[in-house]
Amino acid sequence: MFRNPTDAEVRDFLSGVKRIAVVGLSPKQDRPSFRVSYYLQAEGFTIVPVRPGVNDVLGEIAYPTLDDIPGDIDLVDVFRRAEEVGAVVDAAIAKGARGIWIQSGIINEEAAERARDAGLFVVMDRCLMVEHARLLG
Repeated sequence: MFRNPTDAEVRDFLSGVKRIAVVGLSPKQDRPSFRVSYYLQAEGFTIVPVRPGVNDVLGEIAYPTLDDIPGDIDLVDVFRRAEEVGAVVDAAIAKGARGIWIQSGIINEEAAERARDAGLFVVMDRCLMVEHARLLG
């Protein structure tokens, strides 16, 4: 059974994160993905939107897939349905991301375990904004 890292482990990991790819980042300001990304950007993180059919979000160029992003990604933040998380995990592993964060309300145990087995830092069913504010804010 998947278990999230401890608060200390999350704090340590997040302190080394600079560039976050946000899969499913909506350009609509009322969406959770936008609010979380806005917060993270204000906290100094570089946000890389991953959303097909959108040119930019929050002033950052958007890419249709993780594979299309130039350069390294520290963390992949996932705002997709649970059944889509497996494909995002596979793409994150292929991209060489250091971690994957599966947002609140999204649970895919198999994908989380596969990511962890591949050496990624994994958090599932927690909000990145809430946890960052609680642990580092």
